[in-house]
Amino acid sequence: MSEFAQRQCKPCEGGVAPMDKSQAEKALGELADAWSLADDAQSITGEFEFKNYYQTQAFVNAVAWIAHCQDHHPDITFGYKNCSIMFTTHAIGGLSDNDFICAARVDQLQQ
Repeated sequence: MSEFAQRQCKPCEGGVAPMDKSQAEKALGELADAWSLADDAQSITGEFEFKNYYQTQAFVNAVAWIAHCQDHHPDITFGYKNCSIMFTTHAIGGLSDNDFICAARVDQLQQ
């Protein structure tokens, strides 16, 4: 289990620097292979596939619950058998620990 999955998100109102690319790459190493780092290192995206719409929708609902509980909200797009989740911390214009905390919690849904 990722160290990030054990943590809680902290409110971020700005005033801190986003992770640089090497920090983001290191943090990405703690996540499942479904996640990738954007070329500009300002976001991470997870791509997930399922057997049917029911499983996809159940996953999306579980991700929404994680986002609600952590008060850190991704962009989510989904279709019949797939779901894409993108995390970034808008207040700082890049990645923070919160993005990796939530992604690690999403990973736990897949176990």
